[in-house]
Amino acid sequence: MLAPAALAPRLNLAHCMKMALIHDMAESLVGDITPVDKVDKTEKARREAAVMDYIAGTLLAGVPGTGASTGQEILAVFHEYEANETLEAQFVHDVDKMELLLQMVEYERASGVDLTEFCHVAGRIQLPEVKEWAATVMQEREAFWAGKQAAAAANGSSSSA
Repeated sequence: MLAPAALAPRLNLAHCMKMALIHDMAESLVGDITPVDKVDKTEKARREAAVMDYIAGTLLAGVPGTGASTGQEILAVFHEYEANETLEAQFVHDVDKMELLLQMVEYERASGVDLTEFCHVAGRIQLPEVKEWAATVMQEREAFWAGKQAAAAANGSSSSA
């Protein structure tokens, strides 16, 4: 996992990776619920907590050698992520938002479809170092759309001549 140079020394990156993977475990069964899905935060949290209880309690209970401590550790890291109070949790939340922004831009470039409805996510990034990353991505996005508009205008003016 990469982190901005100014932030990396303050992070336990191994813990961040573990947290990101555990968060993705919940999403793998619940789905990646975004604000566009119009599922309220309480319901989203309920679904994800139920899935994590199932993974930690039921699925891992049947795996020889894992024991209850693995399930407890998974739940503890999941709850740390959900509480969003540690620097690592804030970073993983921000990286999750960055991933959405990067997917948005890549999809826009590949398809030409404007996905402005996801741009608000950039404003929800907490850490200044990650905000800088997001600002760079959004500037590149703006340059892409400005280039498309300029090309469309040039094509429109040349076809009418």
